[in-house]
Amino acid sequence: MENLSPIIEASELIHLYQHENIVLVDAGNYPREIYQNRHLDRALFVDVNTELADIKPDLADGGRHPLPEITDFAKTLASLGINPASHVIVYDDKNGANAAARFWWMLKAIGHQKVQVLNGGFQAAEKAGFVIHSKPETAEKADLYPVTGWNLPLATMEEVEKVAKNPDHLVIDVRDPERYRGEKEPIDLVAGHIPGAVNIPLSSNLDENGNFLSKEALHEKYQKAFQNFSPQNIIVHCGSGVSACHTLLAIEQAGLPIPKLYVGSWSEWSRNDKEIGTIK
Repeated sequence: MENLSPIIEASELIHLYQHENIVLVDAGNYPREIYQNRHLDRALFVDVNTELADIKPDLADGGRHPLPEITDFAKTLASLGINPASHVIVYDDKNGANAAARFWWMLKAIGHQKVQVLNGGFQAAEKAGFVIHSKPETAEKADLYPVTGWNLPLATMEEVEKVAKNPDHLVIDVRDPERYRGEKEPIDLVAGHIPGAVNIPLSSNLDENGNFLSKEALHEKYQKAFQNFSPQNIIVHCGSGVSACHTLLAIEQAGLPIPKLYVGSWSEWSRNDKEIGTIK
């Protein structure tokens, strides 16, 4: 499975669904009731707010979606019937830009090998004729997933503040250009960006049909953006550490090393009296 692509097409999913024992996960950023009313056959639900994050009362402490405790994530995986040998395929309804890529990153970060994100999400599977219904799903039993820690690189707010203006480092903001420029902020309290960060919107990872660009196109795009920066000097963030994983997924698909994730992202930065950049 060393050459397993991090992104899977709907046609491939249908083949695996018919011939292999996969664990299919719905990571849509919506209430469980919506999943229960309409989901892909055999798909189990994971909640981005309660299972893929540990949201604190004060959002200045880690932002809107801080990572959960690693032991709690292990329990979530066990509840989904996921063990280290499981082939996990995850989807959402936003081209992997919401929780699907976050779940992918979290699995990769604990060392799980066989995990893929569905290109085009729920809509692509529906268009390809995948079975959709509302029947209850039951996970297979699994032992507690063995974990040691988050093994992919992470950046703290303090590190970002220290290096964002350093010419030897690259901090990437994947939010929409209007949010980066400070023209609007529909979610967090303050509009703007981390001074020194550059804007590479996650939407630029997709083609006009809402699917990921080809591996070759993604490689060319990020090879150019990274120039001569060392991988350990590249940090990616978004609003709350969820959709940044969409870009990390695209970078993995491009065959490049996965940069650091700043989980707290703008939601943490903007609540801690840090310097705010805007472009008029």
